[in-house]
Amino acid sequence: MDKRIGFLTFGHWQAIPGSTVRTARDALVQTVELAVAAEELGLDGAYVRVHHFARQLASPFPLLSAIAARTQRIEMGTGVIDMRYENPLYMAEEAAATDLLSAGRLQLGVSRGSPETAVKGSEAFGYVPPTGVSDADLAREKTAVFLTAISGAALVDADPRMTRGVSGRLPLQPQSPGLRERIWWGSGTRSTAVWAAEQGMNLMSSTLLSEDTGVPFDELQAEQIALFRAAWADAGWDRTPRVSVSRSVLPITTAEDRHYFGGDPGEDQVGYLEGARSRFGKNYVGEPDQLAEELAKDAAVREADTLILTVPNMLGVDYNARLLETVVRDIAPALGWAPKA
Repeated sequence: MDKRIGFLTFGHWQAIPGSTVRTARDALVQTVELAVAAEELGLDGAYVRVHHFARQLASPFPLLSAIAARTQRIEMGTGVIDMRYENPLYMAEEAAATDLLSAGRLQLGVSRGSPETAVKGSEAFGYVPPTGVSDADLAREKTAVFLTAISGAALVDADPRMTRGVSGRLPLQPQSPGLRERIWWGSGTRSTAVWAAEQGMNLMSSTLLSEDTGVPFDELQAEQIALFRAAWADAGWDRTPRVSVSRSVLPITTAEDRHYFGGDPGEDQVGYLEGARSRFGKNYVGEPDQLAEELAKDAAVREADTLILTVPNMLGVDYNARLLETVVRDIAPALGWAPKA
């Protein structure tokens, strides 16, 4: 299995002591700079989280296009876009344009989204679920429209007055060939992973699972991945899907690292999220050789082809580039990964 490693930033900004990301502009510019640094280190991907009504990254396509303009090889994507907030046809246009500008490097993660800062935030955007339709149903319905649009299906009737007498139906433009195969569903349960496979989307397994069977997080996530791959095979798709997992990996090599992260217990957490008992994955904190050994034993990391590292973005580009360099040099080889030229 060709293992890929990328980073994920939430793009937090806050004018507080210790933060090097004090404004929205800081967050955007530093995300592009970190993507450039990650490509130079040989990493494979730069991913951004999308949140609304918060001091975090929100509108991904201009940012991803800026990353595309400054890089040559690295993938760029989202983890994830909350489809409840989206106009799926407008999003399809933006996604295709971004993919064309990047020469086919877009890896777009979408989902129902996570608990949010705003009460009924997507409804403020004008998207109110009809009676009897849940938020999850609305997100899936919009995703279906989005997938249809980027697949090139004809969607509307042509107006012969504007098309020199040509009639028929028109697809959305622009189209970016291959984009449909690079859409991922952010899944927080085993059942939604099966659903994603049935739809022909890659699996972006969440940093938390909104279910708990009593087994460690990595084993529950590995079970989710196995169910996804079995459902994919049953669906008869003619390509091999990709699967990603996210981890917070914080190597301790300096006194500064120990000051920030030395007190983290590095254990799974179990709690309740939107009324459901949920299991959260642990942070990997420690000396690089210790982390290499622990990650090599992580059942889900072994099963996934893509590992996405969540970075503490408010510590700045230099700090996070050094963190990623430590991972590349001292941890990633134990996972069967090699830097890309």
